[in-house]
Amino acid sequence: MTTTALPPAPTALHSRSGIGRVLAESATLSWRGIVKIRRHPAGLADVIIGPAIFLVLFGYVFGGAISGDTSTYLQFVFPGILGMMTLFATMGVGVSLSTDLKDGIFDRFRTLPIARISPLIGAIGSDIVRQIVSLAALISFGLLLGVRFETNLWSILAACALAIAFALSISWALVLLALAIKEPQAVQGLGVVLIIPLAFASNIFVPINTMPSWMQTFASWNPVGHLVDAVRGLMMGGPVAEPVTLTLIWMAAFVAVFAPLSLLAYNRTR
Repeated sequence: MTTTALPPAPTALHSRSGIGRVLAESATLSWRGIVKIRRHPAGLADVIIGPAIFLVLFGYVFGGAISGDTSTYLQFVFPGILGMMTLFATMGVGVSLSTDLKDGIFDRFRTLPIARISPLIGAIGSDIVRQIVSLAALISFGLLLGVRFETNLWSILAACALAIAFALSISWALVLLALAIKEPQAVQGLGVVLIIPLAFASNIFVPINTMPSWMQTFASWNPVGHLVDAVRGLMMGGPVAEPVTLTLIWMAAFVAVFAPLSLLAYNRTR
């Protein structure tokens, strides 16, 4: 009596996805998001125009009142706005993901023999284009306004890389939000509500010691503040080791907490 070998179940195929396969699948899905940007470049308008608007408004409207010298304040606020714009750019991850969920594209992904986490990583990976465009626009416009970096090229590139990596790690929180809500407009609105306190209750616009004592406590533990300190040190000179270390710890914490929760939410989504 002979027996016929049965093919492995689809779940087995999913469970056997190695790290290399997951990365390859994620890169393919990231490229899908990048192609969408290429076909609709107008979607980058916010990350191109936004940095210029923020830099002009905060540099020239508030600069004289805060520091008495617009040029000096631009040097101070530029790294802060860089950190803030990377935060706002992450909302594109949540909005794009919630749109795909609403359109049913992820239902198709579920039928494919790919790792469950690959579409989520792909959604975050495609956002790197928005981050690079935002940084390039901000740096270019800052140079036109008279911002001058006081370190070398490698330190500036390291600051940009750190900001992008921080944005990609915090994007997992936006992924979880999109999976929980599935409405693009709601994700965008709640994303702004979550990002604004992190941005303004920090050292982006003013030194922490100018705040009330209770707010100083929050600002001193604000992960965005640590990122801004690291970027200031790398671009304008100053302490680097401690703020970079704290930023890396926050990045690891964001991924460790929100990535598993996002995967759990995705597995429960129907």
